[in-house]
Amino acid sequence: MTSSDASDEQLLVSRDPVAFALFYRRHVDELLGFFSRRTRDAELAADLTAETFAAALAARAQFRPEAGSAAAWLFAIGMHKLTDAQRRGQAERRARRRLGMERLELDDDDIARIDALGESAGVTRWLEVLGDDQRDAVRAHVLQERSYEDIAARQQVSQAVVRKRVSRGLAVVRDRMGGRR
Repeated sequence: MTSSDASDEQLLVSRDPVAFALFYRRHVDELLGFFSRRTRDAELAADLTAETFAAALAARAQFRPEAGSAAAWLFAIGMHKLTDAQRRGQAERRARRRLGMERLELDDDDIARIDALGESAGVTRWLEVLGDDQRDAVRAHVLQERSYEDIAARQQVSQAVVRKRVSRGLAVVRDRMGGRR
C-alpha cells in the first residue's frame, strides 16, 4: 500500500517501508514546525522530529486506528518526546546551579571552531592541554557524541562530574584557541 491516495492509517499499518516514507513526508514539516514553535531551538526541533519518527516506526504495530487518527498518534509520541526533553533540560539546569556552573553559550563562530576542531587532524593538539579526565570527557561527549549518562557509567562517576569536566575542558580549549568566555 504505497499509493499517495492511501490514508495515513493505511500507510502506518502497512509493513512496506515505502508506505512509512510517504507517511513521514506527509507529516515531517508539520511536526518540525510544532517542535520549533514550542522549543524555539531549531536543532532541538530537528532532533525531536527525528526521535518521534523513529519511535513511531518502531511502535507502529501498536497503532490502533479505532483509538484515533495516525496523525494524532504521531503527535502524542511527539508530546512525550518533548516532555522528556524538557525534563532533561530542567535536570541539567538544576545540576549546573548546584555545581555553580554557568551555561556555556556558543555562538556561530564558537560552533564553527568546535566543528573545525572535531574535523581537524590537529584535534589532539588542542586536547593535550587538558588533564586526562577532562580530555577523556570532552573527547567522548564532543567528538564521539556520547551522552553524559553513557560516559558517567563507563567512567563510574556521576553525570554531574562528567558535565563539569566537559564544561571546564571546553572552556580551556576555547581560551587556548583564542575564543572569548
